[in-house]
Amino acid sequence: MNPQDDYKIKETKPQLGERWPHGGARGGLWWTGSERITSTYDLVEQMYYLYVRVVKAKDLPTNPVSGSCDPYVEVKLGNYKGKTQRFEKKTNPEWKQVFAFSKEKIQSSVLEVFVRDREMVGRDDYLGRVVFDMNEVPTRVPPDSPLAPQWYRLEDRKGESKLRGEVMVAVWMGTQADEAFPEAWHSDAASVHGEGVFSVRSKVYVSPKLWYLRVNVIEAQDVESEDKSQLPQVFVKAQVGNQILKTKLCPNRTTNPFWNEDLIFVAAEPFEEQLVITVENKIAPSKDELVGRISLPLHVFEKRLDHRPVHTRWFNLERFGFGVLEGDRRKEHKFSTRVHIRACLEGGYHVLDESTMYISDQRPTARQLWKQPIGILEIGILSANGLLPMKSKDGRGCTDAYCVAKYGQKWVRTRTIVESPNPKWNEQYTWEVYDPCTVITLGVFDNCHLGSGPASGPANDTRIGKVRIRLSTLETDRIYTHSYPLLVLQPSGLKKTGELQLAFRFTCLSLAHMVYLYSRPLLPKMHYLQPFTVSQVDSLRYQSMNIVASRLARAEPPLRKEVVEYMLDVDSHMWSMRRSKANFFRIVSLFSNLISMSKWLGEVCQWRNPITTVLVHVLFCILICYPELILPTVFLYMFLIGVWNFRLRTKIPPHMDTKLSWAEAVHPDELDEEFDTFPTSKGQDVVRMRYDRLRSVAGRIQTVAGDVATQGERFQSLLSWRDPRASSIFVGFCLFAAVALYVTPFKIVTLLVGLFLLRHPRFRSKMPSPPSSFFRRLPARADSML
Repeated sequence: MNPQDDYKIKETKPQLGERWPHGGARGGLWWTGSERITSTYDLVEQMYYLYVRVVKAKDLPTNPVSGSCDPYVEVKLGNYKGKTQRFEKKTNPEWKQVFAFSKEKIQSSVLEVFVRDREMVGRDDYLGRVVFDMNEVPTRVPPDSPLAPQWYRLEDRKGESKLRGEVMVAVWMGTQADEAFPEAWHSDAASVHGEGVFSVRSKVYVSPKLWYLRVNVIEAQDVESEDKSQLPQVFVKAQVGNQILKTKLCPNRTTNPFWNEDLIFVAAEPFEEQLVITVENKIAPSKDELVGRISLPLHVFEKRLDHRPVHTRWFNLERFGFGVLEGDRRKEHKFSTRVHIRACLEGGYHVLDESTMYISDQRPTARQLWKQPIGILEIGILSANGLLPMKSKDGRGCTDAYCVAKYGQKWVRTRTIVESPNPKWNEQYTWEVYDPCTVITLGVFDNCHLGSGPASGPANDTRIGKVRIRLSTLETDRIYTHSYPLLVLQPSGLKKTGELQLAFRFTCLSLAHMVYLYSRPLLPKMHYLQPFTVSQVDSLRYQSMNIVASRLARAEPPLRKEVVEYMLDVDSHMWSMRRSKANFFRIVSLFSNLISMSKWLGEVCQWRNPITTVLVHVLFCILICYPELILPTVFLYMFLIGVWNFRLRTKIPPHMDTKLSWAEAVHPDELDEEFDTFPTSKGQDVVRMRYDRLRSVAGRIQTVAGDVATQGERFQSLLSWRDPRASSIFVGFCLFAAVALYVTPFKIVTLLVGLFLLRHPRFRSKMPSPPSSFFRRLPARADSML
């Protein structure tokens, strides 16, 4: 097989939709009969599970020796065993725990529920059991209400007599659409114990609500220095959490400095940090003196939704050294330094935590500014195939895979399928869509925090691959079923780690509203009324990603920092020789059509095909005689091209292109440089080599930039009289051309120019034309550079 074909997206035909026994309220282990299909969970393959809900027990006997009972329940189905939490000294415990056994792996016709008493020494005591025949287990069909649990009397090992105690249990057959599915213990993860159980379950996360905090530092008054002999030269430093920004140093030494500078921070609800403002005096190039400080909670600042001005406020600063510990001495100072600021929480911006190239949400922070959704995005995360081993456990390679999807503020995480190279999740999720020109990102990771034994693997969850889907490339109301290659770049090169099977559908709620959005700005209007600089956007995006990663890492189970950073492309702004080459060839491909057109015109002018050249002459003369046909002809031509290309349109959405990314032909050293830390951790010789290579690349870019500047300066010199002879020639030509064009009809001039450009090669010269030679002789400012 061609390696390039292995990196392509493939169309699949999974059995989507819910399938249930026709009309039956009960189902056996092997279901027969006709099937009916419903559309409640229609983008995943149906997976059947045996659910066992253990609610509680009562009247359990105590141990005759210890006089107490430490009960727990063990649910056994074939070779699979699940245990509830153990309670100490309780004869009427409540567990309220659900166990789910995959129907595909059921190899027993009997389900056993044991109640045992935990013993510190020796085997646990047997308190009784309840046995269920699998052929008698009822089937729950959504949207039926949950099956009511019942009390069952415990019996002995042989089932011949009843024992003391009862247990409340509910057993039914269902699917992954059951509401008990997300919180259930799964037989797929039977080997996971302890805290690792929590990191196996599927969860939905919501990104924290982010605000831009704008602090306009206007001025300060009554600034005093410890050295009374000279006036202070101060600046203001503001801090929110780990974000620290400073104003410029006041150019004059004065007690009343003035700045009027904006400092922008990122803050997340609930507001846990405070705004700390300090005024510092520059007494030496490397030494600052703290004049005063103040801490302000963020909730005291006004939340604005537009660009209206916010009221300014004066704040008195605490003198350094007279804080909480010396509060009594604070009264000795009759005055204090005060600072004048204008601060507000910006609700009219969208806080960028991902690149605008593949943004998934453009809504402003303030909810009252949100519009109605224009569509619904449904994703069915089916399975993965052929995953490579990511770590070794007990001397063999294994992968504990889970999938994460991010769109807008909503993150979803599937359950972890333990030790399987072909995990099947079959989980379906839904998002509201507010703009079609957005991208959903899905990533597959290896769970390295299961706590199920020693594993010789990394401490962080390993990335397996990522998929991006742009919604604007999808047809509405169509179900796409494709297998996406999972590709990762490693220092050793490009590697395919498996395939991810997805089913997704984009449903439009209002076609008119969606078409209208194509004429609206991509971001909220505040981004254009009061825009940020490029450096501010990069810095704020980096801070936003750190805040989102830290907040999601505090969830249970945590969505770890390395996962969030990979999904948000935290390192997309870092230098990479590979990306630079890829972007250069992207630019070249943009001009490929223009280059082809210029070659075609060159062939027409060279009379390579006389028939084509004659037809071009005829068309040119017609357009000269009837100039009102030029624009209609252009638009008709573009219409015909669009209709022709409609037949050739791709039927699959775009995906990761290894050729476009320049990932296959990349040099190993360039990859090693791309994966290097910042600042670098490489040796001196390697850094010197890379620096020299970067200098050579930058030298070529510098030459191109110089050439562009030279051509522009030559245009300027036409009328600047730097070359008096050239300027006099050009001015005289302009006067002659003005008179000639004034007395000659425009159609005649255009016709003569066109015929001159299309003249036969017999009338052409290989030497440069006089206008070209004249332009090249014009002076530029390159000779004035050192």
